[in-house]
Amino acid sequence: MLQNGIRHYQSVERESLSGRETEARVLTQAALKLIDCQNNWDADDRKHRLDEALQYNQKIWSIFQAEISNPDNPLPNEIKINLLNLSRFIDKRIIETMTSPSPEKLRIIIRINQNIAAGLRGSPSGSIN
Repeated sequence: MLQNGIRHYQSVERESLSGRETEARVLTQAALKLIDCQNNWDADDRKHRLDEALQYNQKIWSIFQAEISNPDNPLPNEIKINLLNLSRFIDKRIIETMTSPSPEKLRIIIRINQNIAAGLRGSPSGSIN
């Protein structure tokens, strides 16, 4: 019964969130997954958790790339170019981390996710850790 209520709440939440709020929430969730990996770096399931967190981040940034590249996207060209460059940097860092994992490599991805989420929310600071 409680599980049905939670699912209903999540469904209503998804329907009522604006695009910016949704993007901020997803970026925050992605940052939290990476922070969890950093905090539990020596855990037995680190590889699985890290792969999951990095793939989640990669999917998010791939979606951003597709949206930014859409000719109907209303963002100014300068912002589109900056976001595409940032997404390429994120892609590169994710690949580097997959091939040679270290908790330090996650820090910049976390900060970028946090800062963009904060900007989408209109917050002055994106730090969640």
